[in-house]
Amino acid sequence: MSLLQKMFGKRQKRTHPYCAALIAAAGSSTRYGGENKLLQTLDGLPVLVRTLLTIDRVEGIDEIVIAAREDELLPYAELCKTFGLRKPVKVIVGGATRTESVLLEASPETEFFAVQDGARPLITVELIDEVLDAARVYLAAAPAVPVRDTIKVAHDGIVERTPDRSALFAVQTPQVFAADLLKAALQSAIADGATITDDCSAVERMGKEVHLTEGSEENIKITTPVDLAIAEAILQRRGE
Repeated sequence: MSLLQKMFGKRQKRTHPYCAALIAAAGSSTRYGGENKLLQTLDGLPVLVRTLLTIDRVEGIDEIVIAAREDELLPYAELCKTFGLRKPVKVIVGGATRTESVLLEASPETEFFAVQDGARPLITVELIDEVLDAARVYLAAAPAVPVRDTIKVAHDGIVERTPDRSALFAVQTPQVFAADLLKAALQSAIADGATITDDCSAVERMGKEVHLTEGSEENIKITTPVDLAIAEAILQRRGE
């Protein structure tokens, strides 16, 4: 970057609210057999790198914050350097829980948070753009796909009821929220000792609405080695 770019780059007016993408990458990969699934190779690139490269291409995202385990700080920072991410990137120690990780600091000017699983490497720019657009209107948005399987609610192996499948959706990431809303929701959950499964649930328990956008069946999360094989097949079909 030239001296003039450094001097005047920050003066350029943005056409969107400042958005920080927080990449959840502090998990233990227990269901992957203990190996770090984010460093597994997916068609020649580490899983985390594929996620980051897509986030880096989204115009509506201004900075990237990677919440990592302490022993992964250096490897993740090296990956960002090696693959030349254009956006400002911070690699910080994630909290003991997902909730604490999301509360870690981004730039003070942040108006929206986009929380993305590092293990969703097949996310697309187009899908992210749709969620960002919805969040700017509704303050809270996430992509989702209809549940295709019949779901049973059971206790001790005995089916108690079968919910109406037409009302069930599998929520994906990125989940995008107005910064003040998400911070308040997560602080409330921590203060109450509430267990939350995703950031949407923290907002929901405050009585706030979360708008669902159209997700993608290809936006899978890498949890087991089988998921990695499926992701490879999807990339081959895409021709990537």
